[in-house]
Amino acid sequence: MGQIKQLASQTLVYGVSSVLGRVLNYLLVPLYTAVFNPEQYGVVTELYAYVAFLNILYTYGIETTYFRFATKSDRPEKYYNLAQTSVLLTSIIFSGLLYVMADFIAAALGYHGNGVYLEWLALILAIDAVIAVPFARLRLEKKAMRFASLKLFNIGLNIGLNLFFILICPYIISSGGAHLISFFYNPDLGVGYIFLANLIANAAIIPLMSGYFGNLKLTLNKELIPMLIYAAPLMVIGFAGVTNEMLSRALLKYLLPTDLYPGQSNLEILGIFGACYKLSVFMTLAVQAFRYAFEPFFFSKSGEADSPELFARVMHGFIIFGSFSWLMISVLLPDLAPIFLRQQAYLSGLNIVPWLLGGGLFLGIYYNLSVWYKLTDKTSYGAWISISGAVITVILNFILIPAIGYIGSAIATFATYFTMVGISYVLGQRHYPIPYFVGRGSFYLLLSGLLIVGFYFCGLEGYLRYLVSFGLMIIFSLAVWLVDIRSGFIQIPKRK
Repeated sequence: MGQIKQLASQTLVYGVSSVLGRVLNYLLVPLYTAVFNPEQYGVVTELYAYVAFLNILYTYGIETTYFRFATKSDRPEKYYNLAQTSVLLTSIIFSGLLYVMADFIAAALGYHGNGVYLEWLALILAIDAVIAVPFARLRLEKKAMRFASLKLFNIGLNIGLNLFFILICPYIISSGGAHLISFFYNPDLGVGYIFLANLIANAAIIPLMSGYFGNLKLTLNKELIPMLIYAAPLMVIGFAGVTNEMLSRALLKYLLPTDLYPGQSNLEILGIFGACYKLSVFMTLAVQAFRYAFEPFFFSKSGEADSPELFARVMHGFIIFGSFSWLMISVLLPDLAPIFLRQQAYLSGLNIVPWLLGGGLFLGIYYNLSVWYKLTDKTSYGAWISISGAVITVILNFILIPAIGYIGSAIATFATYFTMVGISYVLGQRHYPIPYFVGRGSFYLLLSGLLIVGFYFCGLEGYLRYLVSFGLMIIFSLAVWLVDIRSGFIQIPKRK
């Protein structure tokens, strides 16, 4: 129980910073959806989808690799130097190529004359990569507060710059003060200021982590080879994972039939899909916070005799929390969405969100299950599972998008993560058996899913909808009490 408390406390710190940071960052969505129309926002959605793929290339699994090698060595700084040197070198190469080809790539995507977007993204990608290993080191050293404060600073600065460029500068111009900002502000840049704000905020992190850069000893030797061998399958896993999450945003503009949404261009539909996809961030937050704490936790506890039972209880607690979150967010969604999506046009895509929330929950379960191939150094299995998921994503997107539109992408996401969970569980029980509470966990997942389907099938409005929403959450809580708490399976600490 003490070990779970330790994990919970770390998760809480990462969770509060991650949730607070994402919530603060998410306050930009009402700004974007109020100022930019869906077609303009579609540009941001598409380019950041490509950034997600490139982030995997830039970091190539080196964070988890650093965890694995550093925790097994009495000289962890040696592996920090190797990992950071490798990332610095590759980032310079990748971003140099992207920067030189920016105009050509922008034209190929249909954004003629906006090569500067790609130039800024090249710099953003390089900075993200070179600070990834120092952030991983903070997690390994259990400096959760330092980690959280830097992340929140980055997000706060990004928000401030967005407000400055998108709200304050146009206000100054409309008030007759254009001469005050004309030397640095160009109103025609539009959504480009979203990328510029991101770039400046990320660059500001580097001097704050000067200790990790100042003490770096540039090192390249043969000991990097086993690290890269370990990391290679993780990079494949990363590519497959981002395919599952981002492929729809990259393909939607090209696969949608032009007559499926009359009166709307495919870029507009992409903007609507991207904005509604943001609403699934609430599940993503929980999964991300848990993953930040769980990854170094299971490496450090793997040598203990009772670790399988410990991992099983951690998984069970995650499923209960995740299932309740899936239910709660889904039933409150009709009231939450208009707060964030400020133009009516964006609300037409809300039907994708429960599917995406469910997919996010199964992704969290998959992260829990991945302990078996990381601890047994059989990361190639993880790569093949992720590749299988990516194949399913591609096939379902190509089949469903032309037939039923962007709801098909959301269903594909759910189906992919559900399948990956099943495959990983079966293989994991063969190679690193963990006594998961499959029956109880499946019950909570099924209960949440059925309650959500019933809620949306009824199509309730007004006070009755609020009453039913509250009632469904009570039903789930009662089930937890009857199945786990009353039976004594979950122990509630008593006050002394």
